[in-house]
Order: sequence, then C-alpha cells, then structure tokens
Amino acid sequence: MAREMQRLDHAPIGAGQGLSQGRVGDSIQMKRTVLSLALFSAFGSLPAVSVAQSAPAASPLTANIALTSGGIDWTGPGGLYLGNWNSTVSDDFYANGRGLEMDFYGGYKFEIAKDVTLDLGAIYYVYPGAYYSGFSGKPKYSNFEAYAGLSSGPFSAKVYYALSNFFGLSNTVGAAGDSKGSYYLDFGYSAEIMPKLTLGAHVGYQSVNNYSDLSYTDYKLGVTYDLAGWMLGANVYGTNADKALYTFQGKKLGTTGLVLSVARTF
Repeated sequence: MAREMQRLDHAPIGAGQGLSQGRVGDSIQMKRTVLSLALFSAFGSLPAVSVAQSAPAASPLTANIALTSGGIDWTGPGGLYLGNWNSTVSDDFYANGRGLEMDFYGGYKFEIAKDVTLDLGAIYYVYPGAYYSGFSGKPKYSNFEAYAGLSSGPFSAKVYYALSNFFGLSNTVGAAGDSKGSYYLDFGYSAEIMPKLTLGAHVGYQSVNNYSDLSYTDYKLGVTYDLAGWMLGANVYGTNADKALYTFQGKKLGTTGLVLSVARTF
C-alpha cells in the first residue's frame, strides 16, 4: 500500500491502496515474500491474502503477482528505476470506474555519502474510468506527485509534493482555492532490537493546501518477529484526522487500530 496503511490515501475522504514501500533500490531486487495474511484488524477491514513471485536473479526486471494487486519494477544501472503497481479498490468510493488503481513511478536512487541514500522521483496515481459523481466535467481522482527521500541506517525521511490538483479535490469543493502544493511528510525507523525481533515506527503528516481542515498526522508502531522464516507482525495504526470530515458511508476512517499479520519468506 502506498505510503503505509495508516495514510488516508488517496482521495480526501478515503483509503486507497498504492505503491508498496521499498520495492526499488540501487541494484536488482528479488521479490521473495510469497504469502502474507492479515489475521486481525481493528479497522474493520476484511483479512487480506497476497501472493508474490520473484523474477530470476540475473534479470533487472522483477514482478509481484498477487490476488488483489500486482506490479512490475525495472532497476537500471546507477540507481535508475521505473515501476507500475496495480490494485483493486472500492467501487463504492472510487465511483464509476473499474475498481482499479494504477500507480506509475520512476526515479533515481543513489548514495550521496557513506551510508546515506537519496531517492528522487515522481509517481502518478490513476483510477481508470472513475470520477466524482454529481459534478460537471466528471473530475477525476488522479494525482501526480514528486518525491525526495533520505535514508541512513534505521532512519528514513521522505516528502511527497502534489504537482496536480490533489486527487481531484479542487474540482469538487474548489471554493477555497487550488489544492496543488499539498504535501506529505514520511518519517520512519526500523531496526532489530533483539535477535529476530524488529521494531518499526512511522510518523507522517499530510498537508492539504487551502483545505487545512483536511490535514492530519498519522502514525504506526509495531514489531515483527522471525519465527523459522514466518514473519509474525503486530502494528498499531492511527491518525488525528477530523472524523467528521473523514467519514464514508457512516464509517469513520483513520481511527486507531491493531493489525496482526503473518508472512512467509522463501
């Protein structure tokens, strides 16, 4: 999922699925996680099962194939990369479309100092056929962002900057002005705190330009334990998003919840 599960991606009052983090890097990537199962979620969503397969190690082309999502990454020389990620989304929220999100991204990831990596790129989100109902011109949910990130050891930081109207927002409630220039800050930490036990933490901030009431902070804190190759995870997710604004069909989005998961790596 794009920018972590806890971010209320992508449209102003909804949750979508997008780019999975860490799928591209300085060299050829192999996708080895073949089974991931969410056992319990306090968010009220259904358990999810995904399957991924890896490309041969000798090829710069890698692919993920899943029950509800899939993508392909190309990693070239010197840290260049291109990729596409596709995922099913709710027809109820992304109305009039095909229940599909397609993300296209590319960038350049390289080391700028010892143990310090810079990642520069752009990502385009599109929902084929989908548009906001009840508005002239059939405004789309699509969005285009540039991003820049730094990582060193267990720490990472990234900023995403909207170069387009933020997921169609200004075309639906545009009286306050243009939503271009909205940005998302993503700070992460991941480190092994004892043998086979990894602590992960994330804090993010979404600023929606000219619509400050829609801005929010989100967080994630959890651990993952490697049990003979089975990755057992427990993570708490939450946001301070205004529940009156982030409600869809009576469901409050972004409330605090616990997610337990099991993943198998071969």
